[in-house]
Amino acid sequence: MTVVSDDPSYWPTVNSSIFISYWIVAVAAVVVYDWVLTLGQEIELIWRQRWSLMTVLYLVIRYIGVPYIVIDILEYMPFVSITDAGVSGNITNLLIDWIDFVATAVLSVITIARLYAMYLGSRKVFIFLVVIFLAINITCGVVTGMALRYASAEEFILSGNSVCIGSNPGDFNLLVSIIWMLNAVWEVLALYLSAWIAVKHFRDLRRLGSSTGSTIKDCFTILIKSHALYFASFVGVSCFTLCLLIPNLWDPNSTGALIFNGVLQFFLVVQKFVLGPRLILSIREYHATLVADSDAGTGMGSIAFQERIYLSTSSTV
Repeated sequence: MTVVSDDPSYWPTVNSSIFISYWIVAVAAVVVYDWVLTLGQEIELIWRQRWSLMTVLYLVIRYIGVPYIVIDILEYMPFVSITDAGVSGNITNLLIDWIDFVATAVLSVITIARLYAMYLGSRKVFIFLVVIFLAINITCGVVTGMALRYASAEEFILSGNSVCIGSNPGDFNLLVSIIWMLNAVWEVLALYLSAWIAVKHFRDLRRLGSSTGSTIKDCFTILIKSHALYFASFVGVSCFTLCLLIPNLWDPNSTGALIFNGVLQFFLVVQKFVLGPRLILSIREYHATLVADSDAGTGMGSIAFQERIYLSTSSTV
């Protein structure tokens, strides 16, 4: 049911929605710019390559952000009515939360594939990662379902502006914090395993003076750099999200609270839908460069037969 009111006490709520909508427009521009910037790479490294699990995961994490941003627009843009779009505030909340859950799961699978390649196809590592992944994601799925039972939203027409106002009790915020803590455990574990195996290989390859050793080292460097950047963004978004437990950060009259929520919306989308796809593009671009150099006659054509890590990385990521 849509509530219509001209009560001036609601004006701060309208202003906060308008302010958040600016951040949504900004992050939408960033996502589109990144897509245009990497379109050539995507066509060459994704669409023109043999389809695999990584191809599907890339396309999911790249384009699942589109409905996420559209739903955000429906929820925050004051001149857009979610009722006219045929959805309710509760449905938009439901869709956003489950899209976020699916995106997080897809990024976890990508991480498993990268670690599996870095550990030279170790079955023990793979089973360990899959067990932890299933335990965390099943728990997060159950907790997400519980959280959605507490969350509710309703559309208001306030002084001619369409505003979706949510009601999230303390139990909802506690459940959200549990989800983020579980995801943080996974990300810390993944970063530790990546750093440990990279240091081990760098130490082993220090004794090699051949181009092969240098190539493997470069490959691990690319993997670590891309993962470290993604992990740093995850830590930032997690800290912002957990800070939402502070009641003052929900105050629409506070400029600081508005900026805080806007920054959170911005970096949440960038972390998942900009840096996420680059986890795959970065290593595929490096592999394509090696293949091009090999074709040019630089002596790299036999690397895949000399070092198992290069073969594993190129075939899974």
